[in-house]
Amino acid sequence: MRVISTADEAALLRFARTLTLGDVHSAEDLVQEALLRAWRHADRLISTQGLTRPWLFTAVRRLAIDGFRARRARPVELCPSDLDVDVVPDIGERTLTAQVLKRAMAELVPHHREILVHRYYLDRSVEDTAAELKLPIGTVKSRTSHASRALRQALMAQGIHTGR
Repeated sequence: MRVISTADEAALLRFARTLTLGDVHSAEDLVQEALLRAWRHADRLISTQGLTRPWLFTAVRRLAIDGFRARRARPVELCPSDLDVDVVPDIGERTLTAQVLKRAMAELVPHHREILVHRYYLDRSVEDTAAELKLPIGTVKSRTSHASRALRQALMAQGIHTGR
């Protein structure tokens, strides 16, 4: 005895995929659970004409909501292999990087240090930096280039190898 047609089953699976944000496996689990519940209530569903399809869609929707609520109420489960070391911020590493950068910046001549602070620390454009420091745009560009090169050399002197 078949509770649902193949076309309805495909539509139900598409509906479940939208509820699971495209997660095929979770959608299949929802449909399978809904069909299992339909099988348990098959006598009532078959006896009422046109009840099966809406009942199944409602069951899938409610199962999806229950699953969402359960995941939200429970803390996230992680195993060590799930952790990506690059994603987890390391306060010690950031502090060390800041210290190395501060030492390298201290070795620069004042106008190189000033231009790097404006361009990268304060995140100003070439035009804004030029206006703030009352310099021509070309001077800001060349100083930025020279300052970056000097900073790279200062970092390399400390044993830090940059990407270049």
